[in-house]
Amino acid sequence: MSKQKNTDSRLVYSTDEGRLCPQCLRTVTSCVCGKDRPSVTGDGIVRLHRETKGRGGKAVTLVKGLPLSGDELKSLSTQLKRKCGVGGAIKDNTIEIQGDQRELLKEELEKLGYTVKIAGG
Repeated sequence: MSKQKNTDSRLVYSTDEGRLCPQCLRTVTSCVCGKDRPSVTGDGIVRLHRETKGRGGKAVTLVKGLPLSGDELKSLSTQLKRKCGVGGAIKDNTIEIQGDQRELLKEELEKLGYTVKIAGG
């Protein structure tokens, strides 16, 4: 019996070469995708964290793991802030929304087709 190679493979890590780009399947350092390369190559799950450290006790909701970058991330951030009726910011490919808005953000992101988990206290 001959084994057929699966051409639909989504290899993202090789022990020989390290982390691979999911689009061009080259090492991340030699990726040719340029700006089209996804900024986050995680497990595809968007995680919502609640954080109060360094904010004077005020709660902030962090949206991590979005496979977006640049203008797409900024427009999604604006849409989420409008839905919650609060302010926020984007830092290091993470959206920060003022207040504990995890339940509302979970519903909104699931409507947009993302897999969402609530993480953190």
